Amino acid sequence: MSFKSLGLSEPLLKAISKKGYETPSPIQAKAIPPVLEGKDVLASAQTGTGKTAGFTLPMLHHLSKGPEQRHRPVRALILTPTRELAAQVHANVKEYSEFLNIRSAVIFGGVNQKPQVAKIRQGIDVLVATPGRLIDLENQGLLSLKRVEIFVLDEADRMLDMGFLRDIERIMKLIPNKRQNLMFSATFSKDIKKLAYSILNNPVQVEATPENTAVEVIEQKVYRVAKGKKTGLIIKLISDGNWKQVLVFTRTKHGANKLCKKMISAGITAAAIHGNKSQGARTKALAGFKNGSVRVLVATDIAARGLDIPLLPHVINFELPNISEDYVHRIGRTGRAGAEGQAISLVSADETTYLHGIEKLIGESIEVEIVEGFEPDPNASTEPIKPGQNRNRNQRSSRNSNTRNSKKPKNSNRNRNRRRNDNRD
Repeated sequence: MSFKSLGLSEPLLKAISKKGYETPSPIQAKAIPPVLEGKDVLASAQTGTGKTAGFTLPMLHHLSKGPEQRHRPVRALILTPTRELAAQVHANVKEYSEFLNIRSAVIFGGVNQKPQVAKIRQGIDVLVATPGRLIDLENQGLLSLKRVEIFVLDEADRMLDMGFLRDIERIMKLIPNKRQNLMFSATFSKDIKKLAYSILNNPVQVEATPENTAVEVIEQKVYRVAKGKKTGLIIKLISDGNWKQVLVFTRTKHGANKLCKKMISAGITAAAIHGNKSQGARTKALAGFKNGSVRVLVATDIAARGLDIPLLPHVINFELPNISEDYVHRIGRTGRAGAEGQAISLVSADETTYLHGIEKLIGESIEVEIVEGFEPDPNASTEPIKPGQNRNRNQRSSRNSNTRNSKKPKNSNRNRNRRRNDNRD
């Protein structure tokens, strides 16, 4: 099968050829035809499968066939959960529309809104946005979504994980009822299906890979280790292996910063990327990681979502995610485009339940290894730590419960809201 056989226009075929692509990926081959036919599509595809082109190419084909708009209202809206993914999707839109009379823009939080507003006022056909900045500019009367013809919800599962459901529902009220809807998600959970059928009209459902499965070419390994020895072990693995490009996942922003400092102290160039980092710092860290000046990128799940790092050889779970599906997202950063990759997880006693959940999800047992000098603590509790907390914090809360009990609900809600806002773009 060729891109030409899918029915795409010559300007798009020219842009595809310039990028060096010859045949469509499975998700592109399955998604592009129904999108070209104007149907709503619900697609399951991991990051790195070519899904962005799966909706961008037919969307641009449709927009280029319509009558030229004098003032260029926003005709296509692509909603993404993070700044990095928004920037990546917009870059793809620009590349594929190089030989078309199509204008596009990207908007997200964390940066000055004035250049974004100026671009919109010049007239654009395609807008790529994160929910927070989109709603903010619409509230200010700086953009209109009343002429949207195509709505794309990208990384829908992560949208829900990040608490964007209400924002999505609010945005849906700002766009016309008559439109084409495209929804892409790495998994088809019950919540995703519920959201899909509240947005999509008689959708065509396509899947690039079996639901909730890890990439087969990825070598997976677990190192059982005492919780306090994880930092020493990860430094040993990276140093002894002379690994040059390693993406490391932590559960928290504080954990990412702390591990990054330890790496640097050990002579390993590292950078952290998470929601509290400015957009400039995040862009700089990612650029350094891609060009090789930074060997290790330490990231939280939210910040890493949508990162496009080709041929990434190593992914390390410094801490296992408490949501099993997130493990699949994480290790999917390596082993792309048929290349081999290695996914390593450092598992302490309190993460045993998480490990069992992951193995049940992927349908296989992961090879376990113990490194001399970094053995697991036989006396450690196997009780899972609550997400966003550590044992010391739990113990402090328990000791102080008598004196702070009356204020706890109020403070707890405020802290929960603050954490949610920190992660929003």
